[in-house]
Amino acid sequence: MEAEGLGWLLVPLHQLVSWGAAGAMVFGGVVPYIPQYRDIRRTQNAEGFSTYVCLVLLVANILRILFWFGRHESPLLWQSVVMILTMLLMLKLCTEVRVANELNLKRRVFSASRWSSCGRVATPSRRHTSC
Repeated sequence: MEAEGLGWLLVPLHQLVSWGAAGAMVFGGVVPYIPQYRDIRRTQNAEGFSTYVCLVLLVANILRILFWFGRHESPLLWQSVVMILTMLLMLKLCTEVRVANELNLKRRVFSASRWSSCGRVATPSRRHTSC
């Protein structure tokens, strides 16, 4: 009698816990990358982030999607899709930051070589001098 009385409460509670666990499984793998993404964007420095890790995770999640065709588990599929999107966003950010840093470095080297050319390049602020 008591089991029937609590059935109306246990079934929705079980469903809620099941959905919560599936949501945690889907988005739990992305959580560690949020602070990394924010730190790379804030500092504009991607030196400590390995793009090889992204490559390995992309391959692993693509293989998990292929595994899904043999055994249909929706949380596994959605976790793989979310992780692939996260890795692509991280790669995009790291590529943009590294390209911008390399361009800035090349500009600095170019401007330094301009000023150290011993007066061969005439600029408005410097006159020709002899070496």
